Amino acid sequence: MTKLTVITLCTWLAISLSVSAQRPQRAYRHRADKRVLNEKSPLIMPYNRLTQSAGTVLSYGDPRLENHTLDLAVLPGGQQLVIEDRYGIAILDRASQKIGQRWAFSSVPEYKSMMSTYSGIETFVYQNQTYIVWGASERERGKSGVMVATWAGGKIGSVSLIPFSAVAPAPIALANDVAVSLEAGEPYLYVVLNGNNQLAKVRFADRTVVWTAPTGVAPFGVALAGDRAYVTNWAGPVPDSTQQRETAGVPWGSAYVDPRTGAIVQGTVSVIDQKTGRPDTELRVGLHPNAIIPDRLGQRLYVANGNSDHVSVIDAQTRQVTDSIPVGLFRGQTSYIGSTPNALALDSSGRTLYVANGLDNALAVVSVADRQVRGYIPTQAYPGGVLSLGNDLYVTNLEGSGARIATAVDLGNNRTADPMKPGQEAYTAHRQLATLSVIPVPTDAQLTKYTDQVRKLSLQFRLALAEQLPRPDARPRPVPERIGEPSVFKHVVYIIKENRTYDQVLGDMREGRGMPSLCVFGDSVTPNQHQLAREFMLLDNYHVSGKSSAEGHHWADAAMVTDYTEKSVRAWFRSYPHVLYDALVYNKKGMIWNNALDHGKTVRIYGEACTCQFDKKQYDWQKLYQMREAGQPFSYTNTTTISRVQPILAMDFPGCDDETISDQMRADAFIRDLNAAAARSGDDWPNLMIMALPNDHTAGLSPQFPTPRAMVADNDLAVGRIVEAIQKSRFADNTVIFITEDDSQSGWDHISAYRTTGFVVSPYSRLRRTVSTNYNQTSMMRTMELILGLPPMNVIDATALPMFDCFTDKADPTPFTALQNRIPLDEMNKPLSSLRGKALHYARESVEQAEEGIDTGEDELMNQILWFATKGDKPYPRFRHAGEKE
Repeated sequence: MTKLTVITLCTWLAISLSVSAQRPQRAYRHRADKRVLNEKSPLIMPYNRLTQSAGTVLSYGDPRLENHTLDLAVLPGGQQLVIEDRYGIAILDRASQKIGQRWAFSSVPEYKSMMSTYSGIETFVYQNQTYIVWGASERERGKSGVMVATWAGGKIGSVSLIPFSAVAPAPIALANDVAVSLEAGEPYLYVVLNGNNQLAKVRFADRTVVWTAPTGVAPFGVALAGDRAYVTNWAGPVPDSTQQRETAGVPWGSAYVDPRTGAIVQGTVSVIDQKTGRPDTELRVGLHPNAIIPDRLGQRLYVANGNSDHVSVIDAQTRQVTDSIPVGLFRGQTSYIGSTPNALALDSSGRTLYVANGLDNALAVVSVADRQVRGYIPTQAYPGGVLSLGNDLYVTNLEGSGARIATAVDLGNNRTADPMKPGQEAYTAHRQLATLSVIPVPTDAQLTKYTDQVRKLSLQFRLALAEQLPRPDARPRPVPERIGEPSVFKHVVYIIKENRTYDQVLGDMREGRGMPSLCVFGDSVTPNQHQLAREFMLLDNYHVSGKSSAEGHHWADAAMVTDYTEKSVRAWFRSYPHVLYDALVYNKKGMIWNNALDHGKTVRIYGEACTCQFDKKQYDWQKLYQMREAGQPFSYTNTTTISRVQPILAMDFPGCDDETISDQMRADAFIRDLNAAAARSGDDWPNLMIMALPNDHTAGLSPQFPTPRAMVADNDLAVGRIVEAIQKSRFADNTVIFITEDDSQSGWDHISAYRTTGFVVSPYSRLRRTVSTNYNQTSMMRTMELILGLPPMNVIDATALPMFDCFTDKADPTPFTALQNRIPLDEMNKPLSSLRGKALHYARESVEQAEEGIDTGEDELMNQILWFATKGDKPYPRFRHAGEKE
């Protein structure tokens, strides 16, 4: 290198450092930061990931539903593929790349309440007839078994069910993966029974069960090699009561867990003799083992470990685990988890292994010879099934392009409410198409380009920023640029609410991109949230990351979801874990409270990750409301399945899973805690407080509850009171409040199904303007981590954009003053006896939903109920087929 070159390089570095010192936050920026989610090419996902699949993407499904592709298999002859989706199966013609015939559970009354289980579909020929088999179940009750369809003359023929009985305490057997074996010319099915913790061998000819064998907890996949069946167990071995190891509940049993996080601590593979059904051994592999496949000769098996980001290799002769292959996109650079391998395929030569990395939105291409990743191929969101056939790869994208189906809306006089989008469409969370990527096998040069594309779409450049060391001379700022640099804040309050879109609440604010015709809980119902948006900032491009509370609380608390949650989406066979009571939900790093505790911070949890138990026969909503008005306490108990949460759980703050309790009671409890801390000398108020404030969910039109607008007003008043109490306390100067919804599933938005309300409140956040930066729940998590000096927990929050635009370096100490509710909080729904027609129907449906608890899975129905309750007989948004007139 010449002297001139050295001088030039030094000059360039000096200029770069100078620019960085002037505007260091610029390093975090990406051109997608100002885009909205309904823009295309590449698609923006609501968790700081972009997607742009290689090859061709095919879409299909009923646009009124939330469709997901799960798995696929080749039909004899190799010209067609059969795709397993949540609602049935579909046939793909390879030559035309068109999806033709489709069979749906809803087409047969006997099966209309069933769905395809997690993953696993096979085809075989018997007596000159082609059969298709896959697992299906009802949610937590009724039927479960293997669906059997015929394929002849280019058509799906008769479909029948081989049922399996549940083994207590499971309410359903939960048949999942199927392996087919020809033994003495007769086909046998090896069926994983995820609920029963069993593998069943079925003689196909007469549908009889030859044997059932015990497995580990929550078995998922099965593969045959030699004379043994290998079964992956999501939750590892069945706990032994003689061992002094911590366990926690999973649906219908328990599993070994890490006491620090509550996460499953072990994954295993059960090895079972195919002839006798006798278990041989149980091999320890990575966490959450799911897909398993043998090589062509049956000498080795490969196991994808969804929560460990590697693939285990099993020697079929010795029945031992011999190797593990790291496949994470950012392996070797950091210790962050989150790639989530969950499906496998070998090419015809057996030399290349393709691994579907769900949260990387990519296939990892692995050389079998040296067991190294050669590169990555971009897919759509969350690839969950992969098939290598000839020179093509076929990938089922479980999340696809997300909830992006535009639905016609009767806008009335508000057709140009948003000058940027004067259209007549809106979005809701549970309407999306199923997608399949068809990708030609890339050359080495193409693979290099694809790998670079995958890294860019995953916003890899922000990882380096997360690794920067703190500067010793950094001054305190609201949001430090590097982990470990000082913040002006000592306390973070994080409030998680339930199920609203932006347009539902703030669509009437002219300061932001709203659609007033979709605003059902506007200024008269939510005056405090409107005032917070005016006094601090209006976030009109903020998003939740999931589509339901069972996803939303995981995203809100962990900045990612696990494969268990993704595989369960829309079906929720084992659980609907919005209060995080199912140990299968947790990743090995745990939640934000683990991160804080691990780094010496103090934490208090108010209502999140717990259940609230009390005598519901004695107390209904009105009784509890009257008791609060009279100053009378009532008895309840908060419980959690996580031992580390127990000591930091506020026992005098009612848990989040029951809307029978007014949010005013929750606000009362928090404010009492705050005042007690303020009265003590010093500052022992927690560094991090996580609070569930759920009643904006509402109970629909159930006569036992207030009207939807009254329940939303209750929630709004609680928010206002909490913010006022903090801002008028002695902790105001060093406290920041973040407020988010857990999801946006119960409403409509004209920009995105994921857009929701978000608030940032602090003396350094009085911007009094609209912030349109593209933020989401993982951005909020990343910001809290920087403030508290915590490292990211996974690759998702490590690549999130901190919410720098929500703060200024100059404090405004003016406190917020809560506004009184304009809707009576005890405005009750009408009794059934006074109702007729649609009102009576929706009230009865609301009663059933309220009895089942918050979030029953009937989300579209709740949307219709809330629309009717607030809009009356105004036309409900409906899907309009292409070419249909308005």
